[in-house]
Amino acid sequence: MSIKPKQPKIKAIIQIDKGETIAGVWATPQIPQIGVYKLLAKRRADGIYEWAHLLQRTDGSKKELYRGEVESEERLKDVVAGISTTLTNIFGSLAQLKIGNPEFYSLDGKRLDDTVH
Repeated sequence: MSIKPKQPKIKAIIQIDKGETIAGVWATPQIPQIGVYKLLAKRRADGIYEWAHLLQRTDGSKKELYRGEVESEERLKDVVAGISTTLTNIFGSLAQLKIGNPEFYSLDGKRLDDTVH
């Protein structure tokens, strides 16, 4: 009898499919005892921008907070500004969203390069 270790289930926050591009990644600095707030966005092949706002807690777990779609890059900038303003109102000026450096992983947890296919 063989016992296979359970693979953790990994859910992609934003999945980039063929013909789609990364529109942006923004993050706050580490907020003590809270974690890092992030906003991820992609431009779909139909031109719509899809975004997801999440909290990556200090223990590494992630909690999706909001998700949405907007019709233009200008509206995406409004989403980023609105979420950033809300975070700074709650946690102070250091909690502002800033452009982040994305890391890419497959669903099985392997680190990928940033090549867009």
